[in-house]
Amino acid sequence: MAITTCVFDAYGTLFDVAAAARQAADEPGFEALKDKWPTVAGHWRLKQLQYTWLRAVADAHADFWDVTQDGLDWALEAAGLQGDPQLRQRLLDLYWELQAYPEVPAMLKTLKDGGLRTAILSNGSPPMLEGAVQSAGIGDVLDDILSVESVGIFKPHARVYDLVQERFGCARDEVLFVSSNGWDAAGASGYGFVTAWVNRISEPMDRLPWTPAHVLSDLTSVPKLAGL
Repeated sequence: MAITTCVFDAYGTLFDVAAAARQAADEPGFEALKDKWPTVAGHWRLKQLQYTWLRAVADAHADFWDVTQDGLDWALEAAGLQGDPQLRQRLLDLYWELQAYPEVPAMLKTLKDGGLRTAILSNGSPPMLEGAVQSAGIGDVLDDILSVESVGIFKPHARVYDLVQERFGCARDEVLFVSSNGWDAAGASGYGFVTAWVNRISEPMDRLPWTPAHVLSDLTSVPKLAGL
């Protein structure tokens, strides 16, 4: 069946989650981050994801903003930077202003111009996602922003992927789902979506029961995968 709907994970897929730490490291007053920002950014993202999985299996859901702050606090402590409240606040502020990867605006416009529906499906809370979309200037090429907050559990629970069909009334195999998280693309593949894993840093494939249908180095070729 032809693809009618293209759905994207947000953080790490459309939006560069390392940008907050990278930018703060270049700002006056945060010199302590200069040589540590890649480690802080990596730990921040990893703990953020780990906490969503743990909360999902423990039935202890929380707003993604709370999880994001918890992940940052762990990352700062691991780097020996936990005693700098100004740095913590600056990193959190920048997380609301993440920029899209360079190819994102043109890619989304091509999909929309081709008559396809586009959406975000993310663990992020609605205010966080609205802030990122507005900061990146891509609101006019998205049909909707779907958040796990409407179901109260994080990805890769099937109830999250249900949101796409409920919103657009499409069959599962009409959906091209794109994520930078291998486990997310795998979960969506098991659910029945056509999937693409954006593997920007050439990571190994996750050892899971399912695998993504496509592996990409960036988002440039998404319109071609969607049949345009």
